[in-house]
Amino acid sequence: MKVILFPIAILAGSFAMAQQAQAPAAKDTVKGNTKEIEAVTLVARKPTVESKVDRTVFNVANSAILAGNTTWDVLRMTPLVSIDNNDDVKAEGQMVTVYINDRKSVFTGKELKEYLKTIPADNLMKIEVITSPSSRYETSGSVINIVLKKRDDEGLKGSISLNNRQSTKNSQYTNFNLNYHKKKFTQTFIGSYNSGNYVQKTQTWDNRYEGNKLTQFNLENLMRNESPSLSSTSEFEINDKNNFGFVLEYSQNRNLLSAESDGMTRKDGDPGESFHQSQNNWGFSRNLGTNAFYKYYDKEKNRILDVNLGTNYSSDNNDNLIDKQINKQGVITNQQLGVISTNQMRNYYLKIDYTHPFGKTGGTMEVGGKTELNNHVIPNRLYGFSIDNGTPEYANLSKNDRFHYEDHLSSLYANYSKTFFEKLETRVGIRYEYIDYKVTQDVAGTERRDSYGTFLPNLLLKYNFSEKFDLSLTYNRSIWRPWYSEFNPFVMPEINGTYSRGNLYLNPNPNDRLYLKFGILKKYFISARYMHTNQDYWTTYVTENGRTVSLPGNFDGKVEKYYLFANTNQNFLKNKLNVNAGFGWYYINNKDFNEKNKLGAKDYISYWGASANVSYTNLFNKNINLSAWVELANQNNGNSYANNTNVFHNISVTKIFPKTQMELSMQLMNIFKRPYGDNTTYSQDGTFREYSKWDWYGVSLTFVKRFGNQKVKENTKTDVEKNAGGGK
Repeated sequence: MKVILFPIAILAGSFAMAQQAQAPAAKDTVKGNTKEIEAVTLVARKPTVESKVDRTVFNVANSAILAGNTTWDVLRMTPLVSIDNNDDVKAEGQMVTVYINDRKSVFTGKELKEYLKTIPADNLMKIEVITSPSSRYETSGSVINIVLKKRDDEGLKGSISLNNRQSTKNSQYTNFNLNYHKKKFTQTFIGSYNSGNYVQKTQTWDNRYEGNKLTQFNLENLMRNESPSLSSTSEFEINDKNNFGFVLEYSQNRNLLSAESDGMTRKDGDPGESFHQSQNNWGFSRNLGTNAFYKYYDKEKNRILDVNLGTNYSSDNNDNLIDKQINKQGVITNQQLGVISTNQMRNYYLKIDYTHPFGKTGGTMEVGGKTELNNHVIPNRLYGFSIDNGTPEYANLSKNDRFHYEDHLSSLYANYSKTFFEKLETRVGIRYEYIDYKVTQDVAGTERRDSYGTFLPNLLLKYNFSEKFDLSLTYNRSIWRPWYSEFNPFVMPEINGTYSRGNLYLNPNPNDRLYLKFGILKKYFISARYMHTNQDYWTTYVTENGRTVSLPGNFDGKVEKYYLFANTNQNFLKNKLNVNAGFGWYYINNKDFNEKNKLGAKDYISYWGASANVSYTNLFNKNINLSAWVELANQNNGNSYANNTNVFHNISVTKIFPKTQMELSMQLMNIFKRPYGDNTTYSQDGTFREYSKWDWYGVSLTFVKRFGNQKVKENTKTDVEKNAGGGK
């Protein structure tokens, strides 16, 4: 911490003295540099949160919340977005597919988290939460599109930032951004390095119905990781209509985890055995992505052709060793169990999109398709020993195996958008997806081959009664497919005393969603959503050879979800003060779902959530930006129910020095109440409750130095997309 704070303190003192020394000329400086001050003030004129017919847009460019954060941190603060205990990203409680600059990310869960943590938030333009995606998107519920800044002014420009974050432990983060533009060529480099230390405390209560068995654990994890990353984007404009480029992204993560846990087992209330476990986990992962693209854009005729060819590769090596000491009626047994896992993932894809407007009719047609190949390999090996004649912890478990997952996924789509009578906006679309996949185990010899095709229709209608009032209706059918690792049936030990594995026979989850939205004065929005599904898959717990094993399981049964939400976005004080606030109420009917799966859980769930973002730009005309964010959130999903309502909050202040293009900021994270997770999961064999105290709190200090012209522009919206009926 001293290494980072010392230069920040020196620079802060220098800036303060420089400002005081120039105090007599301060008024003249402000007048003489009106253009610079305006650049800071005008940013707030664009609403921080825009509510559109198919999406909510979180405009974060030049916002104070970016300082000292990663893209993952800002995603937590985005309206309608929540992140659960397993690092799964959700929008309005539904699973999402994440895009970056309209390019689908191949990562989910913890892999996605680690990847987004390597993208500095300072490069964010906006985050789009697309709750009613068109057929253009690979539909898996909602879509989150993370849009990065594009700088194309002449010359060299960029920034470097240093950050120090103090929570339970200390962490440092630094990143740089270099951009060079000359005539028709643009080159961008982005790099980051994160050295983090995190602590998590967890308690678990594992209740098995058979034998009235209760296992209780107390666990403390200390995690350390180092994550360097580098990305390069090269773009060349052939002429006014044609350009091509190449994107290269690389990141790696080295992590060390040490944990200590104590547990006790009781049967029918009588003490059984007690045990102490220690865990050491070493991991190293790499991610490499490439994307070659070509774009044709005829501005006169508004025709667009996008071609993308790319690959993604990731590897994840882990050595997880658990030492366990069991005390059963005074007899002590020492055991050791380790797992070596080496994951490799390869993805290859070709994607083509074409947009064609019809001048006479005023409509717009979008057509396109994508084909991709996935090849995943996960070798697993168990090792260990048992002394004092105890039964080995790994008894009856497979010691070595190699898991394979291969698929070929192809899709075609078409959207037609048109506005009638200058008041009625329409969009109708259809998407067809076909997947052929194979799942195998080398040693066990198990194998599954399957294939299926799916039609996914969607419809959007929006009627503008006047400039002040509008009403929209959307319908989407989507399908959520299992992630490749969720198929892997190899049993793995966990530090909390349980085991985990995948499920070779998982089925996809199709669902239908209906969305109604009413806009008032372009400031107030009231929306209602209905979601229906007859089959789903969630994490469940089963008993296998006396062990508690968590796995994703298929659940038949009707689930209905109802959702009401009210939102407003307001600007005050000449657009300097921006306030966005939302309130949501959720109601879930799980009665049929619970009865068919004999879960013994709640048939009806009702809960509410709320969030607010407040920002003030150029306080006292001193180039001081303030921002605050607060969210009240529950996490209820499928067969898992929240036992608490969390309050997340973040307060930040940023001082900008326009002449030197420097910034100093301080961020306070959850200082009034530390967030924690408390969830109970219901299964046929019993219940599993987990209480966790998270490490997302404390104070963060950041210094940023910019150079060159920092003017940016958006590059993901074209005239066709702005003027066509409905959303993209």
